[in-house]
Amino acid sequence: MYNIQKAVSRLAFAPKLREVAITDIKGGIGVFTPKADKQVSFAALKNTLKQAGYKLGSAEITVAGTLRREQAKWSIVADTSGQSFTLDGAPATTTLADATPGAQVEVVGDWKTVGEGVGAQEVVTPKELKKASPVKDATRRAAQPFRGNLLAAAKAPPEGELALVETGRTEQPERLTAEGERMTEAMRVDIRPSSLVPHPSSFILHPSLLLFAPIRTTSPGLTVFKGGAIIPRLSFTRQHLGSLEVNRQSLNVAVSYTPTPYVQLEVDVPFARTSFDDGVSRGSGQGLGNVTLWGKYRFYRVLETWGDRQASVRFGLELPTGKKDGPSESHLHAPAFVRQQLTPISGGLAAHMDAAYSQAHGRVVFGGNAAGVLRSERAGYRTGHELQVNTDFEYVIFPFKYRKPTGEVFAILETNFVRRWEGRVGGVEVPESRSTEYYLSPGLQYVATSRVVIEGSVQLPVLLRTGSQLLRTRSNVLVGVRYLF
Repeated sequence: MYNIQKAVSRLAFAPKLREVAITDIKGGIGVFTPKADKQVSFAALKNTLKQAGYKLGSAEITVAGTLRREQAKWSIVADTSGQSFTLDGAPATTTLADATPGAQVEVVGDWKTVGEGVGAQEVVTPKELKKASPVKDATRRAAQPFRGNLLAAAKAPPEGELALVETGRTEQPERLTAEGERMTEAMRVDIRPSSLVPHPSSFILHPSLLLFAPIRTTSPGLTVFKGGAIIPRLSFTRQHLGSLEVNRQSLNVAVSYTPTPYVQLEVDVPFARTSFDDGVSRGSGQGLGNVTLWGKYRFYRVLETWGDRQASVRFGLELPTGKKDGPSESHLHAPAFVRQQLTPISGGLAAHMDAAYSQAHGRVVFGGNAAGVLRSERAGYRTGHELQVNTDFEYVIFPFKYRKPTGEVFAILETNFVRRWEGRVGGVEVPESRSTEYYLSPGLQYVATSRVVIEGSVQLPVLLRTGSQLLRTRSNVLVGVRYLF
């Protein structure tokens, strides 16, 4: 949703992003009023949506203005902007048979751009021709529902400003598709002097363009084309090993940017505080964790009616930037490998590999990912290499009926499987440092605005088969915010 809003807002004739509003998510309708004295372009709209990963196949347009005739060709000129639309095609001959040059009319027809550069022309193939409506009548109609969708503008723009409307459904719509794929929604475009009607403009959306994303499972989706997201997350983890009790508080800030419809770049910066108590001694420490750089490539995507399927691969490089010094033996009487686990790092340079898939249909989203981590030592220490398999199931519990986007509440259930091999300390492999772990992670997400999602998740162990030198997790509570820019 926000992706298309941001794409449309880049057009010269579009308003600021915050003025591109979504009014009906299930019907796929959003509204905006173009800037005054800016000419509209079908090619520009089509190209902008294509860059964002969508294809605009066709549109219908209504132009109100003055008829002109040059030799055998007719055109209509919008009154204030002076933008000319050529009337062409076989239907034009019949529709304009009784037309008079200089008449004030309204032409309805299919819209396209013919040619490129300075020679480009906006062309309309007429379906209907009628006299322009009086101002008072058009203003009254603007307050009524339009094709079953309420599109009333808060304030009419300046007199003579052109406004663009793209909305509605057809009986057998197949107009807007994902790049290379078909989507069963239609687009209607209506241009006329906004002194007559405080027109909004609307475009087709898809529910999957909302901020649907799991919390602990890698999402194959991207954030915003030529934009990104800031995701701060705070987690609280309780661990133990015999009489040793450990509490961790971690803040992870992820910043992502999507330069193309297929690629996302991301950096994760963690900061952690750890406290421990074994009944004899206690202490705490804090510091920066290892920063990780990510690159994601979404190689598969299919948009369907009220659904979305996509898959991606992701590669990460974990840098040895975190604090490496744990409690000394005199401060905590425990093996060196146990004491090193109280630092905010799991070792040195590490390679991450990840493959993810998800599918949305109606109110249900499900997916999963498989990931591997290969770790190197830092100061002679690292935990074992890892294999992770996660699954994700999401359900929209509110609202019961979709009328407009935002305000959704998602119930989420994730599962997390982790297989960890032997770690090393002092350059030597540590016995009893393997583990097999399985967790259930219920959570909730709230879509507060088109840019902001608030989320929370609790991770609870179902199966813990850990060696005698590995800390065992009792619980992990995570809260976070996602902000798109």
